[in-house]
Amino acid sequence: MYSDSKVPSSPESQIEVMLDGRRIGVPPQRRSLAAIRSYLESRALEQQRVLWSFRVVGDATGSAGMSSAPGQFLRVQARTIGLDQMPLQLVEDAMLQTAQAHAKVQRAVAHVMINEAAWGHELWWNMNEGLKQPLLTLSLLPDSVCGPANGSASPMQLREWQFEQLDGILQEVDWVCLADDPTALSDALEARVLPWLEGLQEMLALMRETMLIAPEPTYSKVCKEVARRANGHKSITRN
Repeated sequence: MYSDSKVPSSPESQIEVMLDGRRIGVPPQRRSLAAIRSYLESRALEQQRVLWSFRVVGDATGSAGMSSAPGQFLRVQARTIGLDQMPLQLVEDAMLQTAQAHAKVQRAVAHVMINEAAWGHELWWNMNEGLKQPLLTLSLLPDSVCGPANGSASPMQLREWQFEQLDGILQEVDWVCLADDPTALSDALEARVLPWLEGLQEMLALMRETMLIAPEPTYSKVCKEVARRANGHKSITRN
């Protein structure tokens, strides 16, 4: 992403900074990527916006963390969003993280079948963080996202249920790993992990659709639906 290393002082080195698709000037003192990022964050806050993405395009590697080759060219591409856009952006980020996790688990279903059990265990444990990431992203949603209670679950309750579901699945698959049976691990990934991710994808798609439609977003219908699914899942797990 970005480095705190200083940009080379050579006049032949060039940096182009793009903010929301527009080229902007940066004070000459702001020569490191960390300093540029800080400047862009300040610019965003002045407009009641937040810096959401910060991407460096070009060769920013070398013995000191930054190439010093003549003619070096770097482009910084940054994007801001308004404060009112943050809930929708968080949901879209969680959707992307869920899709990435689903693709990894889907590949793992086949890969663990043709490798040693120990290799499959390591693959599973390495995937654990990716399974948690969408829920961690959703935890940043404001408590007001579901509107007044009116029988719907609060975001905190939804997060607790989702983490409870995931914790149960992680424990189940960990128990399967004790058997040292690659086929059993593959079956567990397919029967337990993939359906959970697919359910999360459906919930996030519903939430996004509601957010795009609602002029003043309160998502009580989504929260009620997620609560219903969570309660159903808990009942199945306990039986």
